[in-house]
Amino acid sequence: MSSNNYDREKLLVNALISRDESAYRYVIEKYRKPLIRLCMGFTGSFDDAEDLAQDIFIEVFRSVNKFKSHSSLSTWIYRIAVNKSLNFIRNRKKKDYDNGNMQGEPGIRSSEDYSADRQLIQKEHAEALRHALDKLPEAQRTAFVLSKYEDLKYSEIAGIMKTSISSVESLLFRAKRNLQGNLRDYYEKNMK
Repeated sequence: MSSNNYDREKLLVNALISRDESAYRYVIEKYRKPLIRLCMGFTGSFDDAEDLAQDIFIEVFRSVNKFKSHSSLSTWIYRIAVNKSLNFIRNRKKKDYDNGNMQGEPGIRSSEDYSADRQLIQKEHAEALRHALDKLPEAQRTAFVLSKYEDLKYSEIAGIMKTSISSVESLLFRAKRNLQGNLRDYYEKNMK
């Protein structure tokens, strides 16, 4: 980070710590859409992603005084988002398990309209990807979502995940291989 960017970020963090409303608005405007997109990569639901984004902003504003300049503000915010998203998924799985709903499958709507059929097929494909992502180990899922949904560089992902770039490359390679296997299994079972 250049000296100028570092200084601007330090000013922003200080403004957040002093509860400056314009700093809050700036952070929300800058990160709202990327955080919702990131959270959707984990949850598969826009409504859940929006709720998570709100929780993330609350956490950021509550704990900004704990922010250390060891990483950039954006890396810190993304780290909070990943942790909140993973906790959400763990809680959802636990709730589904406690309720006896192991699959979490949505009901299928019938329609004679071609566009509705097309939407249903797209929804089923998205659901297949969601299930395949859910089967990935946590670190692989995190690296994949940050890479594919947020289009972050490997170095940024490494910062968020507190790991090396080579570890990120390895996680992404394994995630892609596992996703291919999971999706192949899904389509073999469901396309007969």
